[in-house]
Amino acid sequence: MKAERRKLPIGIQTFREIREEGCYYADKTSHIRQLTREGKHFFLSRPRRFGKSLLLDTVKELFEGSEELFRELAIHGDWDWGQRHPAVRLSFGRGDFTSPDYVHETVTRQIAAAERRAELTGDPEASAPERFAELIEGLRGQSGERVVVLVDECDKPILDALGQPEVARANRDFLRGLYSVVKDCDAHVRFALLAGVSKFSKVNLFSGLNNLIDITLDPEHATICGYTEADLDTVFAPEMAGLDRGEVREWYNGYSWRGERVYNPFDVLLLCRRREFGAWWFETGTPTFLVDMLTRRGINAFELDGLEADERLLSSFDVEEIAIEALLFQTGYLTIEESAFLAGETQYRLGYPNREVRQSLNKALLRHLAGGGENRALRGRGSTSTFSPMTGQGSKRCSAPCSRASRRTGTGATTSPGSRAATPASSTPPWRRWAWT
Repeated sequence: MKAERRKLPIGIQTFREIREEGCYYADKTSHIRQLTREGKHFFLSRPRRFGKSLLLDTVKELFEGSEELFRELAIHGDWDWGQRHPAVRLSFGRGDFTSPDYVHETVTRQIAAAERRAELTGDPEASAPERFAELIEGLRGQSGERVVVLVDECDKPILDALGQPEVARANRDFLRGLYSVVKDCDAHVRFALLAGVSKFSKVNLFSGLNNLIDITLDPEHATICGYTEADLDTVFAPEMAGLDRGEVREWYNGYSWRGERVYNPFDVLLLCRRREFGAWWFETGTPTFLVDMLTRRGINAFELDGLEADERLLSSFDVEEIAIEALLFQTGYLTIEESAFLAGETQYRLGYPNREVRQSLNKALLRHLAGGGENRALRGRGSTSTFSPMTGQGSKRCSAPCSRASRRTGTGATTSPGSRAATPASSTPPWRRWAWT
């Protein structure tokens, strides 16, 4: 029997709407079930438009007991629907975070709105962290159940303000105090999930929440966001008719977080709608200042495919210092190709995830050079660029270079059968021959 075509959930981040409108949905509830059994406080980093907001909304509906939305999903028969938990969700997905104090204002407004919905009375004179704590305690007292805390785009107030370091630091310090409330209210919290693009150092952003479990590179949760091959074979089977699966894979698959590779969900949905291949994800946030940063540092397109980094370097992301490897990986322009455990730490080789990113970024670099970027690079070696991974925009600022790239060398390019990206050829192996794990 031929599968029925459904509505494509393009731009829909609300789990209830997707389920009630009969949209395609790739079931991620088995991951949520596992998280609720593994621990309590979690952090997840994924690139923009990878489904983080939908994941958080799914968690919210689950704990609030919306059983009708989960019928026929993996978690339905393995969840206590009689027990409901109140949920608090903060989102930093919109707003001008380059404006001083805006982050404080939006948090205060969101907490006030949550108080009104729960018919709780907050203290308008209290600080935002104090009011956040009172909200969590109030919800616990009102319902008798522990509270679920969800934070969407938890790092965006910092990322958007990187061009104004003073504002970015102020936003970071404010968020550090806000997030520490989750730990302080631990007795009232059932589950917490913070999601963002970057892996800011726990010392700098999450020092007050040092019991946070980072699942970004957990192989068991590598597919918690994005679409798998099985998703395309089953969920999206009606849309795959007439499409060359090998070409779909070459264009949009390849993202790896130390587990099964996944497709870019935004690209897959746009492909299903338009029935043609294009750089849909890349074009939603052209990385102008990232390209400028790469050209000024003399990094060419081939050198990106094979950057080496350790786990510490991939997490080196803060206002004062952003390693180019961390920036490219966390924003989705590079992915993990291989990993090895050496000398007591995990080492990674990074590469382009697929044709879309490789081809689009290469073209962007060529256009930049053709437009005079090379001359600007020669004049600007004493400064660095900041880049907002949320919008693809940024600005220049003077500081010491922060790149610690270890790059492959060689000339020419070779592509092995089935590979996703061209790699430099060299008489000496460009990548150390490690015993891969």
